[in-house]
Amino acid sequence: MALTFLGIWPNTPDDGSPTIWVEEETGDLIIQSWKADEETIRKAQEVGSVPGHSTDVPDHETVIRLPANMLRFIPRTDSEGSGGNSGT
Repeated sequence: MALTFLGIWPNTPDDGSPTIWVEEETGDLIIQSWKADEETIRKAQEVGSVPGHSTDVPDHETVIRLPANMLRFIPRTDSEGSGGNSGT
């Protein structure tokens, strides 16, 4: 697996800072960030996503909080806005 560094939290201390990489072959984003707290997870479960989809977080997944100023490091595609499952 080959990763390319995209960005790190500005003015970061020596450790524990949000960081983003991209996996070169797949284009997957690899994100290190803060774990969402229980209140955030509970609110996300209340809002839900698509009808009929479980709001449980499986053991092999987690919920992270990505600071807004890190969004600039996320690559954009030509078809921006057409990805993901909005449930529509």
